[in-house]
Amino acid sequence: MSFQPVVPFGGYSGWAFLNRTKDAQIETFRGSADIQRDVDYFKENIGKVKTAEDLVSDRTLRKVVLGAFDLDGDMDNIYFVQKVLSDGILDDGALANKLSDTRYYDMAKALGFDLSVPNTVMSTFPDEIAAKFEEQQFEIAVGDQDSNMRLAMSLDRELSKIADKSTTDNGRWYSVMGNTAVRSALETALGLPSSLGSLDLDQQLSEFREKTERYFGSSEVSQFSDPDARQEMLRLFLVRADIQSSRTQYSSAANALTLLSGSY
Repeated sequence: MSFQPVVPFGGYSGWAFLNRTKDAQIETFRGSADIQRDVDYFKENIGKVKTAEDLVSDRTLRKVVLGAFDLDGDMDNIYFVQKVLSDGILDDGALANKLSDTRYYDMAKALGFDLSVPNTVMSTFPDEIAAKFEEQQFEIAVGDQDSNMRLAMSLDRELSKIADKSTTDNGRWYSVMGNTAVRSALETALGLPSSLGSLDLDQQLSEFREKTERYFGSSEVSQFSDPDARQEMLRLFLVRADIQSSRTQYSSAANALTLLSGSY
């Protein structure tokens, strides 16, 4: 039986507990038979892969690579994944450069099938991808216990990376808006509606900036390279998510009570 992460309670207190125990829990999770089997196979065989077709043709290798970039849902989209990987990122017309979801760009860049020598043959590559796979699978397992906690983990990791990007702050905001998990968490934390995505991109950017400045005194994404600023964003997210969850539960209970009352 696979190890199930321990998430005894939700909200910010649950986040604090998870942070304290995360390293130990991940270490135990790595020892799960199914995770160990996939990782061992990956490390033994990824060095033989020279092309995107080689990779997608092997189900376990495909599973680990997609899982490492939180793209498990694309397991059966073989030709799409092959196209993303074979195009790479160096050409402006590459598919990964056209997709709003930055996970595909990160994956294509990491594998480097558009380079003269792909990264798959590099000595450090197996361990790097295996570690990402293990961490992402742990997050999925956490999400099975508490979906908000999984979002918080993604927010903490990805927002830090985006904040440190060497680009304009608008560029960082576009990366935020293109990252499904980060965007969802920030919409909740900042009290923005999920329908925001239907607006013009510039309007979305303006809304994100305005709300961020209201809560943090600055509209710059770069401020979240500071762990304290990220923790405050995480706190906002978890508190608001908890409130939303409570409202949903209350509404469901009220509806049930109404139905029961009507039956007498």
